[in-house]
Amino acid sequence: MALGSPQHEHPFGHLIDTLRSEQYEERRYFNPQKLSDVRYENLPFCMRVLLESAIRKCDGFYIKTDDVSSILDWQMQQNQAEVAFSPARVLLQDFTGIPAMVDLAAMRDALAKQGVDPNLVNPRCHTDLIVDHSLQIDYSKCAIQSPPTPTDESHGAAVRSPAGRPSPRGSSSGGHCAGQRPGHRGGCSKASCSDAPSGRSAAVQIENTPLLCPFHLQPVSEPETMIRNQEMELIRNKERLQFFKWCSKAFKNINVVPPDINTVHQVNLEYLCQVVQEGEGFIYPDSVVGTDSHTTMINGLGILGWGVGGIESEAVMLGQPVSLTLPQVIGCKLVGTINPLATSIDIVLGITKHLRQAGIGGKFVEFFGPGVQQLSAPDRTTIANMCPEYNATVSFFPVDDITLQHFKHTICSEEKLVVLEDYLKAIKLFKSYGDQSEDPQYSEVIEMNLSSIVPHVSGPKRPQDRVAVTCMKEDFINCLNEKVGFKGFHVSKEKQATQVPFLHEGAEYNLAHGSVVIAAVISCTNNCNPSVMLAAGLLAKKAVEAGLTVKPYIRTSLVPGSGTVTHYLNTTGVLPYLRKLGFEVVGYGCATCVGNTAPLPESVVDAIKQGDLVACGVLSGNRHLEGRLCDCVRANYLASPPLVVAYAIAGTVSINLETEPLGVNSEGKDVYLRDIWPSKEEVNHTEENIVIASMFKELRSRMEKGSTFWNRIESAESALFPWDPKSTYIRCPAFFSKLSKEVCAPQSIEGAYPLLFLGDKVTTDHISPAGSIARVSAAARYLQSKRLTPREFNSYGARRGNDAVMTRGTFASIKLQNRLIGKTGPKTLHIPSGQTLDVFEAAERYQRDGVPLIILAGKEYGSGSSRDWAAKGPYLMGVRAVIAESFEKIHRNHLVGMGIAPLQFLPGQNADSLELCGKERFTINIPQELTPRQQLTVQTSTGKSFSVTALFENDMDVAFFRHGGILKYVARSLLL
Repeated sequence: MALGSPQHEHPFGHLIDTLRSEQYEERRYFNPQKLSDVRYENLPFCMRVLLESAIRKCDGFYIKTDDVSSILDWQMQQNQAEVAFSPARVLLQDFTGIPAMVDLAAMRDALAKQGVDPNLVNPRCHTDLIVDHSLQIDYSKCAIQSPPTPTDESHGAAVRSPAGRPSPRGSSSGGHCAGQRPGHRGGCSKASCSDAPSGRSAAVQIENTPLLCPFHLQPVSEPETMIRNQEMELIRNKERLQFFKWCSKAFKNINVVPPDINTVHQVNLEYLCQVVQEGEGFIYPDSVVGTDSHTTMINGLGILGWGVGGIESEAVMLGQPVSLTLPQVIGCKLVGTINPLATSIDIVLGITKHLRQAGIGGKFVEFFGPGVQQLSAPDRTTIANMCPEYNATVSFFPVDDITLQHFKHTICSEEKLVVLEDYLKAIKLFKSYGDQSEDPQYSEVIEMNLSSIVPHVSGPKRPQDRVAVTCMKEDFINCLNEKVGFKGFHVSKEKQATQVPFLHEGAEYNLAHGSVVIAAVISCTNNCNPSVMLAAGLLAKKAVEAGLTVKPYIRTSLVPGSGTVTHYLNTTGVLPYLRKLGFEVVGYGCATCVGNTAPLPESVVDAIKQGDLVACGVLSGNRHLEGRLCDCVRANYLASPPLVVAYAIAGTVSINLETEPLGVNSEGKDVYLRDIWPSKEEVNHTEENIVIASMFKELRSRMEKGSTFWNRIESAESALFPWDPKSTYIRCPAFFSKLSKEVCAPQSIEGAYPLLFLGDKVTTDHISPAGSIARVSAAARYLQSKRLTPREFNSYGARRGNDAVMTRGTFASIKLQNRLIGKTGPKTLHIPSGQTLDVFEAAERYQRDGVPLIILAGKEYGSGSSRDWAAKGPYLMGVRAVIAESFEKIHRNHLVGMGIAPLQFLPGQNADSLELCGKERFTINIPQELTPRQQLTVQTSTGKSFSVTALFENDMDVAFFRHGGILKYVARSLLL
């Protein structure tokens, strides 16, 4: 139970139910359906998750029965009622996780000094900390990014040439592959193979496939670049990594995922998500708050989650629920049938554009309707991850059969899969998208017809000029007719039918306007999605089987974004078919997009010049300005990888892919694009059953084995962290320096000086910068005193575990506008002396003299990104209250969490209307029986008096303020 709450039976104990089956042991759960309230089945599914959590975690203090009633009455309470939500777990990445863990380590020290067992301090909510933000690329070899051509040893990209195709030449040895590059004798050199940056991606290999040399697809050993980068990571971040290693052993209820496993959002999707959690004798829906911007991806799998700031995540770790106003939930109804030529990227971007235009900022979105069944699990997580693009908080996809099939290949045993399905159906959290009777009520419904998503290409000169594939032929002819400009080429009517014959490798061919001479499948930016690369491979397979070919004079190439792409193309068996059409792996890095294309055959160039032809290039990259690919190729189009292959087979862009054949097979029969285009079901099946299943199995294996890199890091075996007084990265903060068992009554703030007098829209970047440390700043002087040079300063973000640096960095923004000094900069007026000082130095002098501090501000104080040190820094500076016209909600919560009073001027009043100059002394009368949103009286040394509203929203806020913040609140709960 929470501190201060009476011991009693669970207020919703009568809702406890039991899940029974012969296939598994009994499980207990809270069943909201036993409320027998018709409003439950009308709730959006995401609101049902909130309701179940409120019922299960209801304790009368943190979460009250009123919260349950408000959520159940969501239709009437949306945008009004404030409720508490306790997520199942917290997700941290290392940059935001380190200050939270440092605080817990400091809390252990404080309790030990009071004679209390420090082992009692642990996260109360399960926490996963993924160390993925430490790696920097110190070592790489340009030989892979821009491999030399057979005739040029400089920086040109390697391309396919008849004489230089890779061929197997034996097995690897000593870290080298045995393949032979054109222009080189013997095997691959170390610089070109084992040092390849692509090899780092290749380390995450698909089952039963070796690491491959990017030139020859021959096995090689683990690349040296990865090992050397790991060594640098260990040296640079030794203190931080040792601290994380200590945390992994010292704390319970926390899981530290070491470096070199995967990025935080991928680990969350592929390993950590459970859909249904088990704990404290119950099963319940998985949910998460995280400090990574990709946290919203998890909603695509039916797991409720969103991003929060550092102090919010720390509060949840310590057992405090997240406070939120019941949101509006927009129902996005998907209907219609997806165009067969539309790829996953087309769908995701189409839905994103539709939602952006709908204006749904700050709201929850939930998808429903029969069209959802056409979206794979990866499609859904990608759409959910695009929340920031259309300003939604959450984009939720309830669990259905497709989700279950995904889990079968990833996280679930057969038994758990059955439990998951039975439980979700028992509490009405399982969705049959084709059954309209299951559709809940929403604040508003936005309908989108998936058939309206038409596949596009972009061109012929600018990426913003989109052309529907169905209109490609017509648009190209218009471009020939138009005057020279953004799209036009101004080719006269009589010359538009020009054809120029030429010889290539002994055979005769014809070139015309629109002929494709460059076709490059490039897996970069949005095309790294497995489904679109697989679609290209499957299309190539069907094309070869149908007897289609690509004309040999077309400069074709395949540039995967990483070794992993090569692996899954290889594992699914489509790579040989791509090679058969000329799309061979030429390397890893920027190639065709940036003009790194080998020269076209002379006969092709001569034909283009002879007929003054508008020849074309088609690629799946992101840049294609006129003449960029090749100076004689004037029209260039961006297309999805499978369309690149299709246009290469067709040999022209002047074609209607719906009505005209791509080519003729050996039997003289026309073959149309529809005959060889892989269905979405076929692509999804291959992706789920081969690619994803293998990748997830590999990740799980790596998680269980760990890494030599992580295992060799030494750390203390102790309940208390051995702080190093010489460390400039990890330091015990002063949050618990005056911790006592007794809670004092709220004290009035007497004779406070304003540390700063600020205007409107002061952001968290102004309060706590995250960038580089200026050489003339207070933080720089501190680091120099530790004998560090400016080159070693690093950034404020990297030093979040050192309160001495972060406090000195508070209000260190060069853009800070402080009315006390009348100019921009990180300075303020020390009012008693009249001196202008660094903000930290002035605060330090006030604290030495025992003078409390306040901050005066205008509207929207604390806006911008959530940042924990924007509240922690002012607290350590001695700031007791902030008086402002309005506060950004999250920052207000952070101030309360640190024991700083957020006080709001009454409506119509501000510092100017009250004629405050900012040099007065302020006394704020705080009663001992403080209540939420109470009006307090402020008196100044000049005799003025005015009222402010204390923005404590509930009893919990008041309790935190009385204790001096949530950290002391939790620490005292362990002292009793």
